[in-house]
Amino acid sequence: MQSKAKLTGKVTLVGAGPGDPGLVAWKAVRALESADVVIYDFLANPELLAHAKKAEHIYVGKRADQHTLPQQEINQLLVDKAKTGQHVVRLKGGDPFVFGRGGEEALMLKKHEIPFEIIPGVTAGIAAAAYAGIPVTHRGLATSVSLITGHEDPTKESSQLDWQALANLHGTLVFYMGMRQLPHIVEQLQRYGKSGDTPVAVVSHGTSPRQKSVTATMKHIVEQVKQNRLEAPAVIIVGPVVTLKNELDWYEKLSLLGKRIVVTRSRAQASELAQQLTDLGAEVITFPTIKIVAPDSWHPVDQAINRLHTYQWIVFTSVNGVDAFFQRMTLLNKDTRALAACQIAAIGPATADRLARYGIKADLMPEKFVAEEVLASLGGLDLAGKNFLLPRTDIARDTLINGLQDMGAHVDQIIVYRTVIESDHDPDTLQTIKNGDFDLVTFTSSSTVTNFVNQFDGQALPNCSAACIGPITEKTARKHGFKVKIIPEHYTIPSLVNAIVEQAEKEKQSEMIMPNKRISS
Repeated sequence: MQSKAKLTGKVTLVGAGPGDPGLVAWKAVRALESADVVIYDFLANPELLAHAKKAEHIYVGKRADQHTLPQQEINQLLVDKAKTGQHVVRLKGGDPFVFGRGGEEALMLKKHEIPFEIIPGVTAGIAAAAYAGIPVTHRGLATSVSLITGHEDPTKESSQLDWQALANLHGTLVFYMGMRQLPHIVEQLQRYGKSGDTPVAVVSHGTSPRQKSVTATMKHIVEQVKQNRLEAPAVIIVGPVVTLKNELDWYEKLSLLGKRIVVTRSRAQASELAQQLTDLGAEVITFPTIKIVAPDSWHPVDQAINRLHTYQWIVFTSVNGVDAFFQRMTLLNKDTRALAACQIAAIGPATADRLARYGIKADLMPEKFVAEEVLASLGGLDLAGKNFLLPRTDIARDTLINGLQDMGAHVDQIIVYRTVIESDHDPDTLQTIKNGDFDLVTFTSSSTVTNFVNQFDGQALPNCSAACIGPITEKTARKHGFKVKIIPEHYTIPSLVNAIVEQAEKEKQSEMIMPNKRISS
């Protein structure tokens, strides 16, 4: 009897970069998308796991004095999972081969004849320095850079670092995992000849929204780190290139750096707002409170689409309504020619822009993006006997319908999508919000407010500050007890972001007088 062929998968050792998920390689993303198992570290950004939706996720993170699994067991886990025929992605912070013990894992795989590949990552010593405005090499200041562990194997009887050689190097020294050893590093370098006036920078949580850094001369850096309460993980950068930070510092000057902002839009729509806030340095907590789903029945929608020639006006009130309507038209083998007899109104530029993607230019878009303004814009027209079609959600206000009917129009409302509560949330995220560990919550509709409150037993969180996209949403938020501090001039996502930035800048000015004041205070 022929023996059954042995299953053998493969392992991909992936560098997750230092913190900012945008720094990960495209090849790493593709590996995550095809993974069956992801075994990841503490320093790997959890956002990257979203690329591995179908995979089993196994956390093996190691922090000081907190090891989920010893390294030997991690090595064996890689082998065991691969031997089941699965594609295993080992997601490691930074670069696998720069103080990441990736070499040990690869050797274990080689020993067991497990196929593997390496996808390098941006290493923290280079990336954190760059995000702090420090080039590790610079003509005239440093023509070499040395990457050094600040945390040697504790089982070794003596240090393998040649402190005398390091102290006499004229290039840049970058120490990893050295926060606890900072006094010892400073002492050893000065002991072997490095000047106490040598510039030093310590960058904590490099490339993340929590990044914080200090610079000082070597003889004062320990004191400065203590005063500023920097914490691990951190890199220590030693050398003249540190002096360029004053001129090249860019990341820590971002308007929203250090702010934690909750985004409550649906998962499908959250990315636009979240990305704009992230680009400005904010740490975004994605907490969708609404979910867009299909209507209970498409029959009324199909009926309306099949008699579009009978309508004089179609009013679109949201991007979701536009997408759902035109997708249904496509399924019914209709195109924009079916709208030839209709005039089109759009509430808001985002809705108008989405119509333009389908080849439709809105005939009417009021200056303010609420139903009342549509009615005001139509007020000078004779609407008696005119037929209006309103493709919208099931929870829309009746203001527009009632107003049009009062003007003599006949109005057909069709539900092209439903807005339901989103309740599938990560427990850690729920707890973070319950604890009030954020600065601001953003609301882009009344339903996001109501559903957010429903997640927490109908109570607004204490001292919870809110940014609302418009007056209707603001009214709902205040009704539920939120402190609405931000309302944009225009009821759009870009305008909302600008208003958040303006508020943050005002509060930075206040911090000069009252330190530690937060956006939520």
